[in-house]
Amino acid sequence: MSAASPDGRAWSRWGRRGTAGAAIPSRLSFEGVTRRYGRTEVLRGIDLAIEPGEVLCLLGPSGCGKTTLLRLAAGVEKPSTGRISLDARVLAGDDAFVEPEHRGIGLMFQDYALFPHLTVRENVAFGLRGLDAADVDAAVARALGRVGMTDHAQSYPATLSGGEQQRVALARVVAPRPGVVLMDEPFSNLDRRMRDSVREETIALLREMGSTTVIVTHDPEEAMRIADRVALLRDGVIVQVGPAIDLYRRPVDLAAARFFCDFTEIEGRVRGGRVETTLGLFDAPGLRDGTAAVVCIRPEAVQIRAQGFCIPGRVLSRRFLGELDLLDIAVQGADVPLKARLRGHPDARPGKDVGVSIDSEDVLVFARPDA
Repeated sequence: MSAASPDGRAWSRWGRRGTAGAAIPSRLSFEGVTRRYGRTEVLRGIDLAIEPGEVLCLLGPSGCGKTTLLRLAAGVEKPSTGRISLDARVLAGDDAFVEPEHRGIGLMFQDYALFPHLTVRENVAFGLRGLDAADVDAAVARALGRVGMTDHAQSYPATLSGGEQQRVALARVVAPRPGVVLMDEPFSNLDRRMRDSVREETIALLREMGSTTVIVTHDPEEAMRIADRVALLRDGVIVQVGPAIDLYRRPVDLAAARFFCDFTEIEGRVRGGRVETTLGLFDAPGLRDGTAAVVCIRPEAVQIRAQGFCIPGRVLSRRFLGELDLLDIAVQGADVPLKARLRGHPDARPGKDVGVSIDSEDVLVFARPDA
């Protein structure tokens, strides 16, 4: 049965956990790092430290600089200014530059970059130069066994499914047991069912080894699932870094909030520390009276109640999403419908008049950007 078989059983054929071997994790740090291409500044003053054994996600939209930062860490590119260090060792900057093969860093590209003319075993052994034959054999066997690809050791990449190629690329990265692992959108080429399984096993393997890990992704849900911390990039700058719950619950600005959630946005004006809107009053800490504000209502904040004591509304549409339903609800005084995520509410039928309440715990308030 191939790894892409529809019932999914082959996807879980990874090796026994606890058999990958341990790495010696390192601290990877960026200090004042910039990267320019001609007059275009892709990265601007990046300061970031990834602690030993930490899993950190570089998150942001396409073109924000996250892959460039990963390439600088790997030594594929050089910073224009600033310094990159591994523990106390300067990798780039201060007139120093360590070539990629001498950094002790494992890099996994988005397209896996397997050599088509080499077998699976030869691909995994490629990064183990300098070891004697017995040590190479042992390291390759351990890595292929851990990712469940031992039976494919003599196969060529073209004969493998996408999920199998991903596992071979991972085995090649972890075979030398690097102190730092860098991964560029490693799961984006997999379909959703396979992606969830492969991602879970990959993160389990990396945590088992203890390697410091940096993963580039544009998917906020993926970052929240796997990372100890998330660094959100925008236009070449880190705008916020911290545990995923902090970025989700306390985003630094409206753009950061929008990246994590599809809000219903209602405008209002601050009076006495609260925003006055057509849907009621909402706390606006830190905003001056008179400030034009945007109230961001998460779909989970919207609850359906009995009519008469809540905001009157009418269900416009209801879409089944599996565990939850997504509703659009028209409410009095709002120019756009409220989005709601509810679990099997019997009264939430299109055309039904309902009462609506909003849980302030899932509401964020920001000054309007153009105010």
